[in-house]
Amino acid sequence: MAVLLSRLGAFSHRRRLPVVLVWLVVLVAGGVGAVTLAGETSSSFSIPGQESTIALERIGEEFGGGGEGATARVVVQAPQGGTVTTPENAQAIGGLVAELAQLPGVTSATNPLDPAQPAVNAEQTTAYSTVTYDAAPGEVTPAQQEALLDAVDAAGSGGLTVEVAGEATQEPPHVGGPAEAIGVVVALAVLAVTYGGLVLAGMNLLTALVGVGIGVLGVTIATGFTDLSSTTPTLAAMLGLAVGIDYALFIVTRYRQELRHGGDVGTAISTAVGTAGSAVVTAGLTVVIALTGLFVVGIPFLTQMGIAAALTIVVAVLVALTLVPAVLSFLGLRALPRTQRGAHAPATDGGFLAGWVGTVTRRRIPSLLVAVAALAAIAVPFFSMQTTLIQTPPDDSTQARAQELLADGFGPGFNGPITILFEGDAASGAAGRTAETVTGLDDVALVTPPVPNADDTAALLTVIPESGPTDPATEQLVADLRAELAGLDGVEASVTGATAVSVDVAQSLDEALPVYLALVVGLALVLLVLVFRSLLVPLVGVLGFVLTVGASLGATVAVFQWGWLADVVNLDTTGPLISLTPILVIGILFGLAMDYQIFLVSRMHEAHSHGAAPLEAIRTGFRQAAPVVVAAALIMFSVFAGFVPAGEATIKSIAFALAAGIVFDAFVVRMVLVPAALALLGARAWWLPRWLRWLPVLDVEGAALEKASHARTEEREPVTAR
Repeated sequence: MAVLLSRLGAFSHRRRLPVVLVWLVVLVAGGVGAVTLAGETSSSFSIPGQESTIALERIGEEFGGGGEGATARVVVQAPQGGTVTTPENAQAIGGLVAELAQLPGVTSATNPLDPAQPAVNAEQTTAYSTVTYDAAPGEVTPAQQEALLDAVDAAGSGGLTVEVAGEATQEPPHVGGPAEAIGVVVALAVLAVTYGGLVLAGMNLLTALVGVGIGVLGVTIATGFTDLSSTTPTLAAMLGLAVGIDYALFIVTRYRQELRHGGDVGTAISTAVGTAGSAVVTAGLTVVIALTGLFVVGIPFLTQMGIAAALTIVVAVLVALTLVPAVLSFLGLRALPRTQRGAHAPATDGGFLAGWVGTVTRRRIPSLLVAVAALAAIAVPFFSMQTTLIQTPPDDSTQARAQELLADGFGPGFNGPITILFEGDAASGAAGRTAETVTGLDDVALVTPPVPNADDTAALLTVIPESGPTDPATEQLVADLRAELAGLDGVEASVTGATAVSVDVAQSLDEALPVYLALVVGLALVLLVLVFRSLLVPLVGVLGFVLTVGASLGATVAVFQWGWLADVVNLDTTGPLISLTPILVIGILFGLAMDYQIFLVSRMHEAHSHGAAPLEAIRTGFRQAAPVVVAAALIMFSVFAGFVPAGEATIKSIAFALAAGIVFDAFVVRMVLVPAALALLGARAWWLPRWLRWLPVLDVEGAALEKASHARTEEREPVTAR
C-alpha cells in the first residue's frame, strides 16, 4: 500500500496544477448541483415496520390523509381569576383564530370554543387552537414561522397569555454560526502554533474546507432525491471538517520531517503520502467501517446519517492524498521555516512529551491504574442514562411556556397522548370495552370516548397519561397497554403516538447495539491485526476505547441529564438524551479512537521493526507521533466543541460527547494507558501467533517504500575496485 500511495503522491506533485483544478471544478459543480437539485430535509424520526409507525400510516388510510401537514398549538390562558369563556375573552380568542387562519401556509385553525369540538380545560382557564399548515413537518418556512410568532406576540399584548408549540415551530438545524466559526479559528490557531506560521496553517485548513464543502454539498444534492434527516448535513460537516484538518496535518507533518532529513520536494511528498498516507487510509477506513456499520440497526435515517458521514470521510481521505500533496508541491521548501531550509534539522529530544512518556513507561503500573480509575469514575453516570426521541424545548422559549400552560391546564400527560388504533368489524365495540379496562391501569389520567371512522371498520382511542411524555412511567404505560391489548379477539389493536414511537426506536436501538458493536469492533480488530501484525496491541486499543466511550457518555449524562455544568455548555433544559446519541457516539468515537491508535502506535511499530528494543520503540514512536496526535486532538476537540453552545438538541449532545471523548481518548488513553500497557507487555505486545502469520502485510510504516529507495540508491552508487 505504501508504494502505491507514494506513486499517487508523486503523480500529484508532477501534475499539481491539474489536480488542484479538478478539485476546484468538483467543488463548483457541487455548489451548482446543491443550488439546483437540493430538496428539503426531515426532522421526524421513525422506523418502518414498527407497530407505532404502521399504526400511524393506517390511521392516515382509515381516517383520511388530511393530517399530513405540520401543526402548531396556540395556547391561550385567561387572566388570573378569569375564564376564557367570558364574552371579552371569547371575542379575543375568536379574533385570534381568524387571524391564524389567514397566516401564510395555514390551511385551518380550530376554534377552541366551538361547542362541536371544544378544546378548553375543565376550569375554563386554558384553551388551545390547532393550526395546520400545508407543508409537511420540518418544511414550514422561516417566514411562515415568524408570521405565526408575530401573531402570537400581538395576541398576548392584551390580558390573555398566549404561547405556541408544536412541530411547525421547530427551527431547522444550522451550520456555520458564530460558535462553529470560533471552533475553526481555534483549529487555525493550533495549526499555526504547530507549524510555526500562518501560511501552512491556512493551507491545511483550506484543503479541509474544500473536502468538507464537497461532502456537505453532496449530501445537500442527495436531499433532492431522497428524504434525509435534518441532522445529517450538520453531522457530515462536523466530522468532515474535523478529520479533514487532522488527515492533512499528518501528511504535512511527515512531509516537513522528510524535508528536514534532506529530501527534495518530490521525494518528500511521495514519502509522506506513502507513509503518513497509509496511516490516513487505514484510519479513514476504520471510521468508514464504524459509520457504515450503522445499517445493522435497521433504522433508515440512522443508516443515511452513517453513509453520508462516511462519504464525507472518504472525500477527506482523497483530499489528503491528492490535493494536499499538490498544494505542498506549490509551497516547496516554504513549508519549512527559513532557518531549516537547505540543511538537516538537528535532532531533538522531544521536550516535555519525551519526559512524559519516560515517566509513564517507568511508572507503568501506577499510570495504568490511575488512568483506568479516572475514566471508570467519570463513566459512573452512564449507568443512569435515559433516552428518548421527544425533544424538550429550551426553558425560556415560547414552546416550553406553551407546554407548561397545557400541563397546568390539562395535566402533564396532555403533551404526550397515547393513541390506540382498533381495526376490524367490531372495532368500535372493542374500543369501548377497552376504554373501561384501560382506565384502571397505572398512570392513566383520562381515556377519551372512541372515535370511529366513516364505515365503522376502525376506531381511535386516546389515552392521556398522568406523567409527562419523557417520564419513565409514560414509557411503562405503553408497555402495559400493549400487554392489555394482546388478548383481544376479532380486532387488531395497535399503540402509537410520539411516546410509543420513542419507545419503539429505543427498543430497536437496544436490540441492535450488541450486534453493531460486534460487527464494528470485529472488523476493526481484523484491520488493526493486519496493520500491526499483533493481537495484544489491537486488544489494548479496543479496551481503551471501551473506557473512552463509558467516560464520554457518563460525562454527557452528568451534564445533559443531571444538569451538572449546564451553564458552561449553554444548556437550556435538562432531560433524557436523544435516543440516537449513544449509538452514533459509539460509532464515531470508535473510528476516531482507532485513528489515534494507528497514528501513535504505527510509529512505535516502525521503530520496533527497525530493531529498537520494545521499551525504546515505545518512547521513540511516542516522541515522533505524540506532538502531532496532541495537535490533532486539540483541533478535533475545538471543531466538535464549536457545535455545542448554539447547536440544536440532537447535535449539541452528540458534539459534547464527541468533544469529551476526544479529550479522554487522546490525553488519557493514548497518552497514558497505551504506552503504560505496551511497556508492561514488553516484547509480547508485538507477538503474532504462528497460525496467523500468513496474513497479508499492509505496511503502513512504508517498509517496502524504504527498501525500494535503498535499492535505487545502491543502483546509482558506482562499483569500486577492491
